[in-house]
Amino acid sequence: MQSLAGQFLIASPYLPDPNFLRTVVLMVQHDDEGALGLVLTRPIHLTVQEIWKNVSGENIDAPENVLQGGPVEGPLMAIHQEEKFAELEVIPGVYFSSQRENIEPLIHESRSEFRLFLGYSGWGAQQLEAELEVGGWLTLPAKKEQVFETNNDILWKSVSGEVGSNIMRESLNLKRMPQDPNVN
Repeated sequence: MQSLAGQFLIASPYLPDPNFLRTVVLMVQHDDEGALGLVLTRPIHLTVQEIWKNVSGENIDAPENVLQGGPVEGPLMAIHQEEKFAELEVIPGVYFSSQRENIEPLIHESRSEFRLFLGYSGWGAQQLEAELEVGGWLTLPAKKEQVFETNNDILWKSVSGEVGSNIMRESLNLKRMPQDPNVN
């Protein structure tokens, strides 16, 4: 089995789970025991400021929305660009943290982008592979600029369009494909 860590999972129309309708998931970990990913396209109606007030009692200026990382409850998690606070490198320059001692300095000190998540997407052993087998997910290598895209529509269109172009290119056995196939 090839690890999907560092890949995007894009929900296909064949995935029956409504938790993942029109989602882009960044795969953080994937091995024989299971997988963990974070949904990048599900903001919730809580800001980083509100969450941090609940967690620490501190008032901070952070109006960004927190994301619903998936349907599984878990600790507050972060994707960020600060290697010194990393617990795991997801792709070059993109790191994952779930320990408070790493998330707190991100919130207070970080000058680079980060995203906070409540919950995560989790799969048991072979569960994700079974969903992939029936066409529930499409995959694409994750890119740093897409991971930190805050406009969900732009992110969804960007990655789903890229996957569609890849499928067309492969099925037609093309080396290159124009951005807009209508100009062909």
